[in-house]
Amino acid sequence: MIEYAGERISRQETRRRFLEGSPGRSPSLYYLAALDSYWTIDGGAGGVGAELINHSCEPNLRLRKLRRRLWLISLRRIRAGEELAFDYRYEKTGKKLRCHCGSRKCRGTVNIS
Repeated sequence: MIEYAGERISRQETRRRFLEGSPGRSPSLYYLAALDSYWTIDGGAGGVGAELINHSCEPNLRLRKLRRRLWLISLRRIRAGEELAFDYRYEKTGKKLRCHCGSRKCRGTVNIS
């Protein structure tokens, strides 16, 4: 297990960062994970490395909320040298982001159907 840590931001700030970015930081440098309907964790601001774990449509980790914090928990035994990955599950609305995970179960997009 590893915590998906970072700055806790409101949905208004989440929207602003996602759409506008901020001085010296483009919108693509945010690592946003929803904690609940109001709070989001920006792993790019004070994260511990979990924000760098890649997406896969056939992941070996799962993002779980426990005690108002986000954790990446293994779904199965992970072999030495195996890449860590979780399903980002981007919203189905909005811009579709193509997936290149290479999994046999690849959806073709990072967005959920």
